[in-house]
Amino acid sequence: MSAKSPAAKSPTPKKRVAELQALINHHTERYYQDDDPEIADAEFDAYLIELRTIERDHPELVTTDSPTQQPGGMASSTFASVTHDEAMLSLDNAFSTEELEAWGVRIAKLVDGPIVYVGEPKLDGLAISLLYEDGWLTRAATRGDGVTGEDVTANVATIKSIPARLNGTDLPTRFEVRGEVFMPLEAFAALNRRQGELGDRLFANPRNAAAGSLRQKDAAVTATRELDFFAYQSSGQSSGQSSGPAILSSHHVALKWLQDVGFPVNPHIRELASIAAVAEFCGQILEQRHGLGYEIDGVVVKVDDLAQRVEMGATSKAPRWAIAFKFPPEEKTSRVSEITVSIGRTGRATPFARFDPVLVGGSTVGVATLHNEDEVARKDVRVGDTVIVRKAGDVIPEVVGPVLAQRPKSARKWKFPKNCPACGAALVRLDGESDHHCINIECPEQRVQRISYFASRPALDIEGLGEERVRQFVDAGLLADVGDIYLLSKEKLLPLERMAEKSADNLLSAIEESKTRGLTRVLVGLGVRHLGPTAAQSVARTFGSLDSLTKASRETLTGIDGVGPVIAQSVGGFLTEKRNQKVLKKLRTAGLDLTAPQSAPAASVALAGKTFVLTGTLAGWTRDEAQAAIEARGGKVTSSVSARTGYVVMGESPGSKLAKAESLGVEILNDETFGALLDAS
Repeated sequence: MSAKSPAAKSPTPKKRVAELQALINHHTERYYQDDDPEIADAEFDAYLIELRTIERDHPELVTTDSPTQQPGGMASSTFASVTHDEAMLSLDNAFSTEELEAWGVRIAKLVDGPIVYVGEPKLDGLAISLLYEDGWLTRAATRGDGVTGEDVTANVATIKSIPARLNGTDLPTRFEVRGEVFMPLEAFAALNRRQGELGDRLFANPRNAAAGSLRQKDAAVTATRELDFFAYQSSGQSSGQSSGPAILSSHHVALKWLQDVGFPVNPHIRELASIAAVAEFCGQILEQRHGLGYEIDGVVVKVDDLAQRVEMGATSKAPRWAIAFKFPPEEKTSRVSEITVSIGRTGRATPFARFDPVLVGGSTVGVATLHNEDEVARKDVRVGDTVIVRKAGDVIPEVVGPVLAQRPKSARKWKFPKNCPACGAALVRLDGESDHHCINIECPEQRVQRISYFASRPALDIEGLGEERVRQFVDAGLLADVGDIYLLSKEKLLPLERMAEKSADNLLSAIEESKTRGLTRVLVGLGVRHLGPTAAQSVARTFGSLDSLTKASRETLTGIDGVGPVIAQSVGGFLTEKRNQKVLKKLRTAGLDLTAPQSAPAASVALAGKTFVLTGTLAGWTRDEAQAAIEARGGKVTSSVSARTGYVVMGESPGSKLAKAESLGVEILNDETFGALLDAS
């Protein structure tokens, strides 16, 4: 029934509470017990927030078994059960600075005097309780439902970073340490490679890989999984007492003691004097999120003073003295509507999935690459599948994999097409390669992509000659290669649709201006295989002109810094191919500047030594194009903002990098000022 139908009514609060409780309990089981979630964390959080909101407005609907009143989690029956000496509670969440500040106001009312906080990266792993007796590890248990966990002692004993015996002699007779078991990103990638080679199930993310690895019945399997560990609490801290050589009064001192006796503690943990400092710290960790080597999904903020914690107390579900500041979600689920193949300028055929648009990683996406035939088969993505879509920070979106529990019975394995969708020629996959290529050099789609790339900003930067316009000109028979751009005239353009006299004049003016760009950008625009912007710049400056370059030997090319045998062979082959020679002749005849300053000093390159950070969605630029344009002018692009950053280029939805740049006084460029800087370079 349509949502607009008069008969379609919203469920009553009571009915919706029951629906949400059932959903949350189901997905809790999939996450904690099966290690096979059906939805992304953000969607689970949304269900929980909705339930909490309804219960707040209708307190008569709150029951003791509601997920909002429970610590969360679930113990598996695979292992022997363990009752925790002290319950392992959940944490309440904050999703914005305002919610974080509101928490600070609430807890400040519960105690006298100032509050000092401790901020810790929130690892996306598996919480573990470790029991030590007389300095030896005697038991390890998962969090389970917070009260009862699973005995995974044999498996935990294989984790090298967890000490079997502690340092020192003045140790408590019996005490418990809590922390997070996680899988580093490199280990996760290696594990999935091995799983793929064996034809086994791939893990959706490092958290599930860590949980699945820790719950192996055979501890020898766990030992091969390269798990790691950070300690974050010793027993008694939630009640204001902490074990050690003496009673410890604060969290940061307890962490120092844990390090002294042999536990690894996250090096990014910081003491923070105010909620404002906490908010700033959260922003800093968000910036570093993708450079840590392991997955985090937020920051845990705790009150440092253990006596104040006692005064603040806890609810049945969570301590009042701690909160988890959650980062924007980087994973969502969506339904695949189509799997198609696109043809690039080199003829490479790339499969990609179209799915219902979702907001993930700060932007709305509805398309994601599936890379190649092997990746589609490895992930077994099918039309109709509900898939997990991931967009980590500024990285392009990808399909992590399907949610098999939601796969429709009608879904069929996708097969790579045998023919090019643009020209009908065979798609060929050579031995030893993972990609298919259209072998028709006259393929119209390849032609469109080659010419569009030549006219793009990193190359000749011809304003008004984007992909749509190029496609129109190719279809009209005006463009067969990039040299034909310079044969366009007003007489040829005006008969075309959507081409007024002013538009024609502007385009022809931009084409004329592009003749002055120089040899480096011409080489970039020609798309010589393996020759990136930096190597193109080195080649152009070494020889000074296209004429000198065409006479160069392969040995001479190989001797250039950054140019190896593969690039040298590619450049030499490109220049001697008759079809390419005809194109180069057209460019010479058109009067393009095919020279470059030879052995130019770094000071003559406007962006030499300048470091750029790109954030948000740039209008008219892909991230690769912007990076190529910067590198072609001697600049460098990095992923994080620091005091050494020269410029931050800000697009739409810039995120926290913008705030970091403002706090450090880094110059910020928008699309217009960025373009002006490049034009002046």
